[in-house]
Amino acid sequence: MKKATIKTGIDILIKTLTKKPPPWLAKKRLGILFNPASLNKQLRSSAELINQYFPKQLKALFSPQHGVYASKQDNMVESEDFKHPQLNIPVFSLYGRTRIPTQAMMDHIDTLLVDLQDVGTRVYTYFYTLSYCMEAAKKAQKTIVILDRPNPISGSQVEGNCLETGFRSFVGQYSIPMRHGLTIAEFANFINETANIQCDLEIVPMKGWKRDMYFDDTDLTWVAPSPNMPTLNTAIVYPGQVLFEGTNISEGRGTTLPFEMIGAPFIDNETLISDLGDLPGILLRPVCFEPTFNKWKDELCKGFQIHVKDRKLYNSYISSLRILQAIIRRYPNDFQWKRPPYEYEYEKMPIDLIIGSQYVRKAIEEDEDIDAIQRQWKSLTANFKRKVAPYLLYK
Repeated sequence: MKKATIKTGIDILIKTLTKKPPPWLAKKRLGILFNPASLNKQLRSSAELINQYFPKQLKALFSPQHGVYASKQDNMVESEDFKHPQLNIPVFSLYGRTRIPTQAMMDHIDTLLVDLQDVGTRVYTYFYTLSYCMEAAKKAQKTIVILDRPNPISGSQVEGNCLETGFRSFVGQYSIPMRHGLTIAEFANFINETANIQCDLEIVPMKGWKRDMYFDDTDLTWVAPSPNMPTLNTAIVYPGQVLFEGTNISEGRGTTLPFEMIGAPFIDNETLISDLGDLPGILLRPVCFEPTFNKWKDELCKGFQIHVKDRKLYNSYISSLRILQAIIRRYPNDFQWKRPPYEYEYEKMPIDLIIGSQYVRKAIEEDEDIDAIQRQWKSLTANFKRKVAPYLLYK
């Protein structure tokens, strides 16, 4: 099958806007929020390109969680500010001593370019680093420019409940579903109006991308946007499998297949797979693994790997809720919810922050039917789809 030709925001900017730079670009002091997945079609860094095509205008670099080199493996592992050795400009970490850009940081620039590859799931901090930048830009009277990129797991499917306001955190600031179906520019467009941020926002949209495309339908090259998102397959299972971060079940961190594999020493994988029966669109293959870091480090974990066979049938969120419930049923004395802290929240249960609701956890604990649980949020998810429709850039 022929892959679609896609031009991302950085490609559009370099090929068209260098000829006649718009007011937010011409002679402005520029910063860029980026990481190693911020690349053009030829796999050149967006920061390098901005520095080349707009000489002497690039004044600061900003990095999200995992750092400017995406080298920090785990959650709540911070990065430091430093001076870039080649460009001789400051690199400001937005996952270090602060997650909100300070006035001193914003004083270096007039325009902040944002080029980040999101993964299509609410529980991914890049959206909220962006939202904090938008709020800081409004306060400092700066311009935000989003260089758009694909939602790698398509913009046509939405899964899960919307976050409730009482469970806002750095893994969820806005009332969007777990699998949200938005590109990063669509998200910015949506919250700028509906959350009343009202910053000076410009968007450089993609060309060639359609809502039903997965990343491998495009001619783009997958580069891991964070250390534990090595492949597109990881991103596909992530909307559901991220739930296991809130438990004592290994979500596969410390292996080569994070989120695709889960397990724990107390699980009998064959029995658990038998308990689950057939889950739509996937096959579960029994595996054993020893994580090199994180939960159950150097201990033999038994579990399974998810093999996605039909993306249209597979609902990651519902499948993982069923898996979670089956583990609790089978191992009530061994299973535990992870205790705080989690992403700088020291009181609320991590699983509630991940789900964005306390109700779902309690319903699973009480062994309520998953279909019945799902019916509780369907109307709110449908309302989100109606509310976000005017802000979509790719119809």
